[in-house]
Amino acid sequence: MSPDRVENATLQRLAPHLVARPRRGVVGSSRQAKQLREAIRTAAADRERHAVLVFGEPGLEKDNLAALIHFGSVDRHRLMLRIDGSRMRSDGADLFGTASQSEDPPLLQLLGDGSLLVDNLDQVPEPARQALLDLARTGAWRSVGSTDPPHRFQGRLFFTAETTQTPFDGCCSVIRVPPLRVRRQDLGEWLRYGVRQRSRSLGWEPAPEVPMAVVKQLQTHDFPNNLRELDALIDRAIQQVRHQENHQNNTRTRRGPKQLPEDVFWTSPRQEHARFDLWRWKPQLRDWMRSPRLWNGLLFGLVSWVFVLVNLWLWQGPQDRAHNGALNLFWAWWWPLILIGFPLVGRLWCSFCPFMVWGTITQRLAQRLGWQPLAWPRGDHDRWASRWLSAGFALILIWEAVWDLPNTAWLSSSLLLLITAGAVIGSLRFEKRFWCRYLCPIGGMNGLFAKLSILELRAQAGICSGNCSSYACFKGGPAEGEGLATEGCPLGTHPAHLRDNRNCVLCLSCAQACPHRSVRLAIRPPAADLQREMVTPEGEPSLLLILVGSIALGHWQRLWQWSGLAPASLSEGPLLPRLAVASATLALPALMFWLGRTVVSRIRLERCLYGLLPLFWALLLAHHLPLGMSEAGLLLPVSLSPWLGGAALSLPHWQAQPAVIGFCQSGVVALGAIWSLVILRRMFSHRRSVWIGASSLMVTLAICGRWLVNGSG
Repeated sequence: MSPDRVENATLQRLAPHLVARPRRGVVGSSRQAKQLREAIRTAAADRERHAVLVFGEPGLEKDNLAALIHFGSVDRHRLMLRIDGSRMRSDGADLFGTASQSEDPPLLQLLGDGSLLVDNLDQVPEPARQALLDLARTGAWRSVGSTDPPHRFQGRLFFTAETTQTPFDGCCSVIRVPPLRVRRQDLGEWLRYGVRQRSRSLGWEPAPEVPMAVVKQLQTHDFPNNLRELDALIDRAIQQVRHQENHQNNTRTRRGPKQLPEDVFWTSPRQEHARFDLWRWKPQLRDWMRSPRLWNGLLFGLVSWVFVLVNLWLWQGPQDRAHNGALNLFWAWWWPLILIGFPLVGRLWCSFCPFMVWGTITQRLAQRLGWQPLAWPRGDHDRWASRWLSAGFALILIWEAVWDLPNTAWLSSSLLLLITAGAVIGSLRFEKRFWCRYLCPIGGMNGLFAKLSILELRAQAGICSGNCSSYACFKGGPAEGEGLATEGCPLGTHPAHLRDNRNCVLCLSCAQACPHRSVRLAIRPPAADLQREMVTPEGEPSLLLILVGSIALGHWQRLWQWSGLAPASLSEGPLLPRLAVASATLALPALMFWLGRTVVSRIRLERCLYGLLPLFWALLLAHHLPLGMSEAGLLLPVSLSPWLGGAALSLPHWQAQPAVIGFCQSGVVALGAIWSLVILRRMFSHRRSVWIGASSLMVTLAICGRWLVNGSG
């Protein structure tokens, strides 16, 4: 055979195993990353060319680290071959050759003085494993079945494995690769590095930024498949962004988005237990709940017109609650019922909220007239929007107390129309429901207390990542398979990205659009969203403090009766003193929180706030129960009293006794206290002293809160 043919045959045998260069370096500035880089430098500078064993969990690119050592050493100009140990023959003939095939030089002989990387050493069959151990110890090897004197290997050996390999430890330099979950500090750098690499291949200049909120969110994930899983996550995020760009008819070819949106980064959630899939139990329930006819009839055929009639009733009817049934519906029915509904159905109210129904109607009418709202704005809008939301809710509460909205019909209607105006403006400005997600005060409260719900709507990340490429569930699109044509998630969120119920209004748009049956509606343990590793949304603790302040504001006389400075009434008298008292009372919980930060860290204090969320919900319900239990049953007499006068009281009605109301208030507060005790235990079980302190605070707040809401609300 000619020398050229021999050389070509040799190259053909070596080509499948050649390592051309390292894929990337070690990214990160954590202590573990620095130690790993130093270990690689030390191994690369080893003049004795000792064998190296690199071990660590799956997905850590251990073969790449071995390549970094080789190409960082004086051997960089020599060959490096990689052999997959899991595919080696049991006798190792694919590496050492056999005596019967002496005319074909073994792979190890062809390598010469280059480097050999045996990947997955822990999966090498035992006979071949023993031959590799002898090679590492002595540098000698024989072809299988050969009795000739052993050959001497002049190159360098590298091994990778998922666990330490005891027989090899004594003859190898050992490098342990720490998993990604113990170097979470490096996650932001890994994300930005991966996005830069993929952006360069797409021609995106400059590369999009990765929001800090994304880094914080992903730092709560353990990444069991480490860098392999992180790479898949980045690829999926970039793919989703490209789909969105195409969907918005973006013609840019050399410039990607300025910032990657938070909702394109989603991981497989932690293994959830104690979930009961309602749609798997009753498949026909899924078909019925996905029906567009049901939702269109409910939203546009009923809710929209009931809302119009209620506002006409508030403006044209009597102005006090004793004679206006619409006021009775708003204050005696709606408030208690929506609070009772949070632990049961979460944010369901938002799915048929009349504010957004009219926002959607306005948006569709404007589009028919040629108006095109802007595309859904991506980015971390909670950072600024949460302040406006909290401030808006605080102003509404002060307006309610100082101008006596519960007993003034036209002002109550003005509040409803003001929130509707915000929804309409938001719908004209942006597609979908920007107002609902970021700025609506009622939506903010609903999203907060929805974390307590026993109901959750989620997509199965494995099905989404393995089967879906249209992402119609959150961006909208035409019908596909059993998936229906929809406008996508109204809050612009992928259902597999959800980590809690905050941004899910249970509108079922994702279930309608999904052709793969990935979305499921399940019953779960109460308050399953409140976990030790939960991520606190920007600004949400401020809203929670304002809601707690609303309880104090509803019973301001009890808090101010000792001072002698308070006005006789918040709805009568000079305006400035009334505004001052209302504002100071509402700000009292925030002031206590600020003082607490001088003793306890902000993060721990915020986590304690979420542990107390069931208690705060219970106190808010106990505050609204007296009005509901004493007046909700009077709806019929109150509604007809303008025509029947005193005779309306002969109509069927119901009214609870004060003792019954007080008993229900005590029961609700006790339930909230026990529930909070369970949540605090879940959050601080690893710190007994903190749990005891938080539990003591909870008991104190429960006792004080029950005293505060005693009697009528």
